Amino acid sequence: MMHMTPAAKKEAREGYLFILPWLVGFLIFTLGPLVASIFLSHSNWDIFSAPEFIGMANYAKMFGDPLFKKSLWNTFYYTIFSIPLGMAGGLALALLLNQKVKGLPVFRTLFYLPSVTSGVAVALLWKWIFNPEFGIANAILGWFGLPALQWLASPTWAMPALIIMSLWGVGGGMLIYLAGLQGIPGQLYEAAELDGAGTWSCFINITLPMLSPTLFFQLITGIIGSFQIFTQAYVMTNGGPVNATLFYVLYLYRNAFQWWKMGYASALAWFLFIVILLLTLLQFKLSKRWVNYDVL
Repeated sequence: MMHMTPAAKKEAREGYLFILPWLVGFLIFTLGPLVASIFLSHSNWDIFSAPEFIGMANYAKMFGDPLFKKSLWNTFYYTIFSIPLGMAGGLALALLLNQKVKGLPVFRTLFYLPSVTSGVAVALLWKWIFNPEFGIANAILGWFGLPALQWLASPTWAMPALIIMSLWGVGGGMLIYLAGLQGIPGQLYEAAELDGAGTWSCFINITLPMLSPTLFFQLITGIIGSFQIFTQAYVMTNGGPVNATLFYVLYLYRNAFQWWKMGYASALAWFLFIVILLLTLLQFKLSKRWVNYDVL
């Protein structure tokens, strides 16, 4: 066993002392609640009385719970449409802002700012936009001679409205795509142009393959984020109408902090963790077919 010198021991003690606040915070606010939630997911607990261990009953209850199935389907529905649209929108903006045009830093800032705006403020803004009586959305439809929609008040259009709203934050992805685009060697495009390749051919055969690691990163983080959507539905629709926008995390929140079913809410949280983990592992498995990590 290697013996440490007094100076090395002193340096090690100082190092642990510096990270002590983080360690204490991690144990109290992360690891502790994590372990407690595992126990609570197997218990019946309403906060006001002692937890009662009930085994796997909470997990068995899920598959007979219609609101659990509805919230899970709503979340999948939102993810299936919002992720491709968000990725395509962010990439399109990045391609536009990757050109050598005067004033690009200003445009990049303007497109990025919406993505860092407070979630509640954005939700309130879009609630006005989708107002059926005086909202901008219906005004735009009127310009094209289309009928006004009820949007957030309609079980049919409430979810599409939230999907459209998700495009508000494409500026965050735009910056990441922009960094990836600027990392692609320019000589690849020059060589392709000499061989007679057009713009579309360069995009398909050079840009997308070289940008695939960035696309993969955006896909993974997008899926994780979409499965945790909460603020928009909570502020704008509260899960309505007729549970059309009852997302999984909103249902989890209701069980925990409205109905005080902490044990069932903990089980819902762990089920969500498993779903996200499996989807992430699946994406890593599929990424071997389309993600290119070759570096020139």
